[in-house]
Amino acid sequence: MSTWLSRPLASLHLLLAVFALLILFGLVMVLSASSVESLTQGGSPYAVFARQAGFCLAGLALFWLGLRIPPQRLRTAAPALLLITLALLVGVLIPGLGTSIAGARKWYVIMGLSFQPAEPAKVALALWGAHVLAMRRRVLHFWRFAISPVLPVAVVMLTLVVLQPDLGTAVSIAIVVVGLLYFSGAPGRLMATLVGGGVLGIVVLGLSAGYRSSRITSFLSPGGDTLGSGYQSTQALYSLADGGLFGVGLGQGRAKWSYLPNASNDFIFAIIGEELGLVGGFVVIGLFATLAYVGLRIAARNTDPWIKILTATLTAWLVGQAAINVCYVVGLLPVTGIPLPLISSGGTSLVVTMFVFGVLANAARHEPEAAAALRRNPARFTRLLRLAPPGTRI
Repeated sequence: MSTWLSRPLASLHLLLAVFALLILFGLVMVLSASSVESLTQGGSPYAVFARQAGFCLAGLALFWLGLRIPPQRLRTAAPALLLITLALLVGVLIPGLGTSIAGARKWYVIMGLSFQPAEPAKVALALWGAHVLAMRRRVLHFWRFAISPVLPVAVVMLTLVVLQPDLGTAVSIAIVVVGLLYFSGAPGRLMATLVGGGVLGIVVLGLSAGYRSSRITSFLSPGGDTLGSGYQSTQALYSLADGGLFGVGLGQGRAKWSYLPNASNDFIFAIIGEELGLVGGFVVIGLFATLAYVGLRIAARNTDPWIKILTATLTAWLVGQAAINVCYVVGLLPVTGIPLPLISSGGTSLVVTMFVFGVLANAARHEPEAAAALRRNPARFTRLLRLAPPGTRI
């Protein structure tokens, strides 16, 4: 293993393997978890799966773009992307432009397809924030340079997301902000202050609305309201308990028969635990642990400060989001509605996450040793995907 990891393209190959396994695993589990719901609502057990497969195809196109665009060109476009996503976040709150679904105004619906602007906004914030902090890395020990302008812009973005309201996405944005500051080398006291303030803000927001406070109450008293606010969490635990060590078998789970709400998206990890057991759950956790390792490895092996900060931040965001999803499914955190990356069903989240993997793979190609190897002898997949050697302008 040590010999293989020392090869120039080891990071790239490992990342592509994790990406492919998560995509395939997600498609299989979405088909299994959504078949009953699709059958009862649309007459076909493949309706949700077909939509997920369609989004995967669109995501593969964005993955290719993220892999192909030179990092410096992506960095140059970061300010414009940030302004566009902020404008979209403002527009979605305007009646007639944004669409309200289940009490939240966070979607644009165009020709029957919904689009959630908060998802690309997280990526735009990471791209732009890494750009600003990379330029200021020598003066980040001064709080004013570490905070401004990244933190004010993030606060504006968080405010717009909270107004939708969407606390789960706000938590994801907070992870991006903390990741940017931590990996750029911001002072420890500043980080402690921001994390403490962020946790306090989440608690206040969680208690400010009835449905959010009921989730916190159910978390603190798991058996208090098993047929009300705690129903979803209770059913998820039943599903995990039924799975045991090896599960009841793929497709054989009972929770998806209208016992567990959101079985194919927010709580798909419970279906994994039921049908594939503890072993299946550890496979998923192992894939995200591998993603954490390879993402931080790519960041450490790059020499460009912007790529270092961006890669580490995107990795922390994806792995942190997965950790929060798994934790609230197993009862270690209150329910927040954060999806499991690449596995939960969903359109915008899946497509954006696939683009992020393309950016991470691009960063892996630009590791000094990998770039030299690809310029000297392009790999077969680079020719198939029409990828220019690292450092070449397109």
